[in-house]
Amino acid sequence: MPAASSTPLAGKRVAVLATDGFEQSELTKPIEALKAAGATVDVVSPKGGSIQGYEHHDKGQSVPVDRLLADASAGDYQALMLPGGVMNPDALRIEPEAISFIEGFVSAGKPIAAICHGPWTLINAGGVDGKRMTSWPSLEIDLKNAGADWVDEEVVVDRSGNGGLVTSRKPDDLPAFCEKMIEEFAEGGQ
Repeated sequence: MPAASSTPLAGKRVAVLATDGFEQSELTKPIEALKAAGATVDVVSPKGGSIQGYEHHDKGQSVPVDRLLADASAGDYQALMLPGGVMNPDALRIEPEAISFIEGFVSAGKPIAAICHGPWTLINAGGVDGKRMTSWPSLEIDLKNAGADWVDEEVVVDRSGNGGLVTSRKPDDLPAFCEKMIEEFAEGGQ
Protein backbone atom coordinates (compact mmCIF):
# COMPACT_ATOMS: atom_id res chain seq x y z
CA MET A 1 0.00 0.00 0.00
CA PRO A 2 1.53 3.38 -0.93
CA ALA A 3 2.29 5.80 1.89
CA ALA A 4 -0.15 8.67 2.38
CA SER A 5 1.05 11.93 0.93
CA SER A 6 2.31 14.48 3.44
CA THR A 7 0.63 17.13 1.30
CA PRO A 8 -2.78 15.62 0.47
CA LEU A 9 -4.21 19.07 -0.25
CA ALA A 10 -1.54 20.20 -2.72
CA GLY A 11 -3.16 22.14 -5.54
CA LYS A 12 -6.38 22.81 -3.58
CA ARG A 13 -7.63 26.24 -2.54
CA VAL A 14 -9.56 26.56 0.70
CA ALA A 15 -11.60 29.56 1.81
CA VAL A 16 -11.79 30.43 5.51
CA LEU A 17 -14.78 32.73 5.90
CA ALA A 18 -14.53 34.97 8.96
CA THR A 19 -14.96 38.47 10.33
CA ASP A 20 -14.27 40.26 13.61
CA GLY A 21 -14.95 38.16 16.69
CA PHE A 22 -13.62 34.78 15.54
CA GLU A 23 -12.22 32.41 18.15
CA GLN A 24 -8.44 32.71 17.73
CA SER A 25 -7.46 29.04 17.88
CA GLU A 26 -10.42 27.96 15.72
CA LEU A 27 -9.08 30.04 12.85
CA THR A 28 -5.30 29.79 13.29
CA LYS A 29 -4.97 26.07 14.06
CA PRO A 30 -7.06 24.89 11.06
CA ILE A 31 -5.18 27.30 8.77
CA GLU A 32 -1.85 25.91 10.02
CA ALA A 33 -3.09 22.35 9.44
CA LEU A 34 -4.43 23.16 5.96
CA LYS A 35 -1.19 24.83 4.89
CA ALA A 36 0.90 21.98 6.33
CA ALA A 37 -1.22 19.61 4.20
CA GLY A 38 -0.34 21.65 1.10
CA ALA A 39 -3.48 23.77 0.63
CA THR A 40 -3.52 27.37 -0.50
CA VAL A 41 -5.66 29.14 2.10
CA ASP A 42 -7.44 32.49 1.81
CA VAL A 43 -9.02 34.28 4.75
CA VAL A 44 -12.14 35.71 3.10
CA SER A 45 -14.04 38.50 4.88
CA PRO A 46 -16.67 41.17 4.22
CA LYS A 47 -14.13 43.72 5.44
CA GLY A 48 -10.60 44.36 4.21
CA GLY A 49 -7.36 44.85 6.10
CA SER A 50 -7.48 42.60 9.12
CA ILE A 51 -10.05 40.98 11.40
CA GLN A 52 -9.97 40.81 15.19
CA GLY A 53 -9.67 37.49 16.96
CA TYR A 54 -10.71 36.64 20.49
CA GLU A 55 -9.51 34.11 23.02
CA HIS A 56 -12.88 33.40 24.60
CA HIS A 57 -13.89 36.83 25.99
CA ASP A 58 -10.52 38.58 25.63
CA LYS A 59 -9.15 40.25 22.53
CA GLY A 60 -6.65 38.10 20.70
CA GLN A 61 -4.58 38.81 17.62
CA SER A 62 -5.68 40.38 14.38
CA VAL A 63 -5.38 38.28 11.24
CA PRO A 64 -4.89 39.75 7.76
CA VAL A 65 -7.68 39.31 5.24
CA ASP A 66 -6.47 37.73 1.99
CA ARG A 67 -9.56 38.37 -0.09
CA LEU A 68 -12.65 40.52 0.19
CA LEU A 69 -15.89 38.58 0.16
CA ALA A 70 -17.17 40.84 -2.63
CA ASP A 71 -14.31 39.56 -4.83
CA ALA A 72 -14.67 35.87 -3.92
CA SER A 73 -16.83 33.07 -5.28
CA ALA A 74 -17.35 29.48 -4.16
CA GLY A 75 -16.17 28.54 -7.65
CA ASP A 76 -12.69 29.81 -6.75
CA TYR A 77 -12.27 27.18 -4.01
CA GLN A 78 -12.46 23.42 -3.47
CA ALA A 79 -13.50 23.62 0.20
CA LEU A 80 -14.70 25.96 2.96
CA MET A 81 -13.78 26.25 6.64
CA LEU A 82 -15.98 28.16 9.11
CA PRO A 83 -14.35 29.06 12.45
CA GLY A 84 -16.39 29.80 15.55
CA GLY A 85 -16.45 32.50 18.16
CA VAL A 86 -19.84 33.93 19.05
CA MET A 87 -19.58 37.30 17.29
CA ASN A 88 -18.04 36.06 14.03
CA PRO A 89 -20.79 33.68 12.78
CA ASP A 90 -23.54 35.84 14.29
CA ALA A 91 -22.35 38.78 12.17
CA LEU A 92 -21.84 36.64 9.05
CA ARG A 93 -25.28 35.02 9.20
CA ILE A 94 -26.97 38.40 8.62
CA GLU A 95 -24.57 39.32 5.78
CA PRO A 96 -26.33 38.37 2.49
CA GLU A 97 -23.01 38.08 0.59
CA ALA A 98 -21.65 35.68 3.22
CA ILE A 99 -24.73 33.46 3.09
CA SER A 100 -24.66 33.46 -0.71
CA PHE A 101 -20.97 32.50 -0.62
CA ILE A 102 -21.68 29.56 1.71
CA GLU A 103 -24.72 28.53 -0.37
CA GLY A 104 -22.35 28.19 -3.32
CA PHE A 105 -20.40 25.48 -1.49
CA VAL A 106 -23.56 23.76 -0.24
CA SER A 107 -25.23 23.64 -3.66
CA ALA A 108 -22.03 22.51 -5.40
CA GLY A 109 -21.52 19.70 -2.87
CA LYS A 110 -18.09 20.95 -1.85
CA PRO A 111 -16.69 19.88 1.52
CA ILE A 112 -17.26 22.20 4.46
CA ALA A 113 -15.77 22.15 7.96
CA ALA A 114 -17.32 24.18 10.80
CA ILE A 115 -16.39 24.33 14.46
CA CYS A 116 -18.05 25.64 17.62
CA HIS A 117 -20.49 28.44 16.62
CA GLY A 118 -19.46 28.19 12.92
CA PRO A 119 -22.49 26.03 12.00
CA TRP A 120 -24.79 29.00 12.70
CA THR A 121 -24.03 30.34 9.23
CA LEU A 122 -24.81 26.96 7.68
CA ILE A 123 -28.37 27.21 9.05
CA ASN A 124 -28.94 30.42 7.12
CA ALA A 125 -27.32 28.93 4.01
CA GLY A 126 -29.61 25.87 4.06
CA GLY A 127 -26.74 23.49 4.75
CA VAL A 128 -27.87 21.54 7.82
CA ASP A 129 -31.21 19.87 7.03
CA GLY A 130 -30.79 16.10 7.31
CA LYS A 131 -27.13 16.38 8.35
CA ARG A 132 -25.65 14.62 11.36
CA MET A 133 -23.51 17.21 13.12
CA THR A 134 -22.24 18.77 16.32
CA SER A 135 -21.45 22.27 17.55
CA TRP A 136 -21.05 24.35 20.67
CA PRO A 137 -23.89 23.16 22.96
CA SER A 138 -25.86 26.42 22.76
CA LEU A 139 -26.53 25.79 19.04
CA GLU A 140 -28.14 22.37 19.62
CA ILE A 141 -31.77 23.58 19.47
CA ASP A 142 -31.06 25.96 16.55
CA LEU A 143 -29.54 23.11 14.54
CA LYS A 144 -32.31 20.64 15.46
CA ASN A 145 -34.95 23.23 14.52
CA ALA A 146 -33.21 23.61 11.14
CA GLY A 147 -33.43 19.84 10.55
CA ALA A 148 -30.02 18.64 11.71
CA ASP A 149 -29.42 15.47 13.71
CA TRP A 150 -27.33 17.08 16.50
CA VAL A 151 -25.01 14.90 18.59
CA ASP A 152 -22.51 15.70 21.35
CA GLU A 153 -19.30 14.23 19.91
CA GLU A 154 -15.73 15.46 19.45
CA VAL A 155 -15.94 15.42 15.66
CA VAL A 156 -18.72 14.38 13.30
CA VAL A 157 -18.41 13.67 9.58
CA ASP A 158 -21.58 13.60 7.51
CA ARG A 159 -21.24 12.42 3.92
CA SER A 160 -24.96 12.49 3.06
CA GLY A 161 -25.93 14.54 0.07
CA ASN A 162 -23.24 15.88 -2.20
CA GLY A 163 -20.36 17.01 0.00
CA GLY A 164 -18.69 16.03 3.24
CA LEU A 165 -19.47 18.11 6.32
CA VAL A 166 -17.07 18.07 9.28
CA THR A 167 -18.17 19.63 12.58
CA SER A 168 -16.71 19.89 16.08
CA ARG A 169 -17.76 21.46 19.36
CA LYS A 170 -14.90 23.56 20.79
CA PRO A 171 -11.18 24.39 20.77
CA ASP A 172 -10.34 21.20 22.69
CA ASP A 173 -11.62 19.26 19.67
CA LEU A 174 -9.22 20.95 17.22
CA PRO A 175 -6.78 18.02 16.77
CA ALA A 176 -9.58 15.64 15.74
CA PHE A 177 -11.35 18.39 13.75
CA CYS A 178 -8.24 19.28 11.75
CA GLU A 179 -7.48 15.62 11.00
CA LYS A 180 -10.99 14.90 9.69
CA MET A 181 -11.15 18.24 7.83
CA ILE A 182 -7.99 17.39 5.91
CA GLU A 183 -9.29 13.88 5.10
CA GLU A 184 -12.61 15.23 3.78
CA PHE A 185 -11.02 18.09 1.86
CA ALA A 186 -8.56 15.65 0.26
CA GLU A 187 -11.34 13.24 -0.77
CA GLY A 188 -13.77 15.91 -2.00
CA GLY A 189 -13.46 19.25 -3.66
CA GLN A 190 -12.05 17.96 -6.91
